[in-house]
Amino acid sequence: MLTAAVDSLLSAKAVRERAHEMLTAAERGELANFTLDLKKLPATATFVAQVIRENYPVLQVPLHARWRHFRLGGIGLWPQIVAARRWTDPAAQARAAFDLAIVSVLLDAGAGPDWRYRDGVTGMQVSRSEGLAIASLRMFEAGYFSADPADPLRADARELAAFTADDLARGFQVSDHNPLTGLEGRAALIARLGKAVLGHPAVFATQDDARPGGLFDHLASIAGGEPLPAPEILRAVLLHMGPIWPGRIALDGVSLGDTWRHSAIVRSDETNGLIPFHKLSQWLTYSLIEPLQEGGVTVADLDGLTGLAEYRNGGLFLDAGVIALRDPAAAGQGHEVWSELVVEWRALTVALLDRIAPLVRHELQLDAADFPLGAVLEGGTWAAGRRLANQKRPGGSPPIHVISDGTVF
Repeated sequence: MLTAAVDSLLSAKAVRERAHEMLTAAERGELANFTLDLKKLPATATFVAQVIRENYPVLQVPLHARWRHFRLGGIGLWPQIVAARRWTDPAAQARAAFDLAIVSVLLDAGAGPDWRYRDGVTGMQVSRSEGLAIASLRMFEAGYFSADPADPLRADARELAAFTADDLARGFQVSDHNPLTGLEGRAALIARLGKAVLGHPAVFATQDDARPGGLFDHLASIAGGEPLPAPEILRAVLLHMGPIWPGRIALDGVSLGDTWRHSAIVRSDETNGLIPFHKLSQWLTYSLIEPLQEGGVTVADLDGLTGLAEYRNGGLFLDAGVIALRDPAAAGQGHEVWSELVVEWRALTVALLDRIAPLVRHELQLDAADFPLGAVLEGGTWAAGRRLANQKRPGGSPPIHVISDGTVF
């Protein structure tokens, strides 16, 4: 049974509330590391809307999800794989899609500037998030995570639990000349995922052997034929996959995952100074929405989730001048993910995404029902952040160097 303090932090609502407290502190000029210039937000929104129109001329923008990255040469690879496979029913396909999305998202933290993946099918070379996505898709397709040679398109918990850095290096083509940031951390995360899934058969093994895809059946059961609010998907991810996160803050014996400390967050209870982001968990939640819908589950309250506290969205606001480092020299230094500088940057990113979304919709003459926050991210702030990064720095590197173990960014 979760205590009230723990429960209060395992939600998108907590991410949003505490991020906006950080923004309020920035508006008062109280942050140690960043200043804020909201007068530059409208021009930034205009730029984001321009990028959206260029990327999606008819403004039919999908959610910001892992599925957008499973493309090479403009061709979606997952639909090809699905079309070549005869599924017994929509739920079986949804379990496979959950398996792929969960493993791929957990392998998605920043690859670093030097890593590349050469696709053996097309010969194309890709890097960063797209490269990580294609590499994980090809591993999944080849049965790296399956315990059944006759059924490669699955991720069995016992295979995941035995996953090693050598396995990941082989699948991701890592070498001395092709280094991947956080190799050990990523592999350990997948192994912990396997152990967590094995340890919760009532969630992950109700219709099949224990596998991450069993979460589809759990969520479908929670929905019970009614619309399932997106924050409930996130809650299930945080509750049942929380133990996979390494060395993080724990409260009342429960790991809080992507939760950090900052002096601007003041409470009178055990959560004093704590601010959650749940970036990879929310990215995963966005990525589970489409498989749920394809499996027959309606998903509601998409904007109950928040924007993602990562370096493309955060880089957009920094490169556009909406926020600025008090000490410009800090941009040339490495910063731990737990540092107050990085925590401030991430919190401001989440809150400013809420502020910019209505401005972008106004530019596009759309409302929130037709253009949820997930579409603003996809169209969108993430793409605009990457474009500005490429304009300002060789290779499009982030404006701040975060020292990552491969499990956060």
